Order: sequence, then C-alpha cells, then structure tokens
Amino acid sequence: MQTLHIIKIGGNILDSPAKLESFLLDFAALPEPKLLIHGGGKIASTIGKKLGIEPNMVEGRRITDAETLKLVTMVYAGLVNKNVVAQLQSMSCNAIGLTGADANIIPASKRPVKQIDYGFVGDVAGPETINATVLDTFLKSGLTPVCAPLTHDKVGNLLNTNADTIASVLATAMAHLYQVKLIYCFEKKGVLQDADNDESVISRINKKSYKQLKEDGIVTLGMIPKLDNAFAALDQGVSAVIIGDAAEINTIVAGGEAGTLISL
Repeated sequence: MQTLHIIKIGGNILDSPAKLESFLLDFAALPEPKLLIHGGGKIASTIGKKLGIEPNMVEGRRITDAETLKLVTMVYAGLVNKNVVAQLQSMSCNAIGLTGADANIIPASKRPVKQIDYGFVGDVAGPETINATVLDTFLKSGLTPVCAPLTHDKVGNLLNTNADTIASVLATAMAHLYQVKLIYCFEKKGVLQDADNDESVISRINKKSYKQLKEDGIVTLGMIPKLDNAFAALDQGVSAVIIGDAAEINTIVAGGEAGTLISL
C-alpha cells in the first residue's frame, strides 16, 4: 500500500515568513502523495485586533461568534491558505487550496451548547463522513491538497474547526486507501519533558505513559488535544503519528531520530 504523508503545520511557523518558506521548501521536496493542513490562529488574532475583534479564548479554544467567523474565514481560507498555495506553486509543488466545504470534503455539525457556547465551531462526526474519494482523486491527479481549518454544516454555514482534529480525521479517513503517516509540525522538537528545555524531547509516548505525563503536569494545555487526536488516529488505522519540529520534517519523514513518536 502506498504511503501518504499528512502533515499539519501550526504554531509560530506560520507567523514567521522565513520559517514558513523554509518548511514549505522541505515540504515541496517530499515525495508524493502528501497533504497539508494548516492553522493560523495567531494571525487571525492579530488581524482581528486591528479590526476591533478581540479574541475570546476558553481553554485554548476560540469562541467563534458571527464576526469572528468572518474573520477566520478571511484569514484561514484566504490570506494563509492562498499564500501557502502560491509559495508551493513557486516551488514546483502543484498545490490546491481547500476548505471542508469544497467538494463536500469535511461536513460537520455546530458544537452543541453545554457549559460553554463556542458559537460557529464545527465538530466532525468521524472519518466515515469525510469525502475520501475526492481527496484521493486530487492526489492521483498529482495535486497536493492544502486544507484550511474550516468545515461546513450542509445547510450553508462555514464552521471554525480545530486544525489538529481535521488532520486526525483526514488521516483516519484515508487510512483504508493508503498507509498513512500523520505528522504534527510546530516550532518545538517534539513533546518536551521540560517546557523550558528544547532538548528534553520525549522520544516515545504510549497510552500508559501519556496518562502519567498528564498526571505529573508535564503534558498540559494545547498539547493534550493534539495527543488525544494522535491516539484517536492510531486507534482507527493510521500507521504512525509523530509530533516534531517543522525544521526536521525531512528527518521525520525518512524515519530518522527526530520528534516524538506516538504509539499505542
């Protein structure tokens, strides 16, 4: 079965033109087929403040009211997505920019109101709802999909959806067609034992050690949903999940000693 690399890029990489260009040069050189998912939350917050839209975050999640939805649609699907696609085209990588609404790739449902009303935030039911056939058609046509973190509710509304979750669900959806390797890239070298020491990379995490790391307060905040998504992907057929430095993507893809390998 052919290997498909699904790579999610986020963190400070998107905020730095130099780091982003360096990553995209490496990504463009990776063997096909491949698929890229990006975030862009910090850029959205910066632009939003200039427009008088203050970010409202609860436990690292953005509350998405009607005005914020307009903002993230402009930033994620427009500014960030199309700049990434344009740069990849200049690097001889024939990319195509997508949201979950395009070709009905990622339908979702608006998150129900419980203790918190997240607004126009989408939850994806599962990999069986993903239009994997369309993505496979793009890949077989020599195109590299670049997915913005937006889904749709099938009745005309876009929904803001966590990019790590989108990466996990796309990976599981494609796992029956390819041997999928899911890679979460950001500015750190992996999951760290000591947040202040970039060299304290935990080389491997399984479910048992993950539970202990949470209890010890080593894994906290935004790393928890990332790891939850990683284990969800492995539970549903993804062959490998690695969390690591965008600058080391070549080593990670080649199977070298870089990043944190997540295993069951």
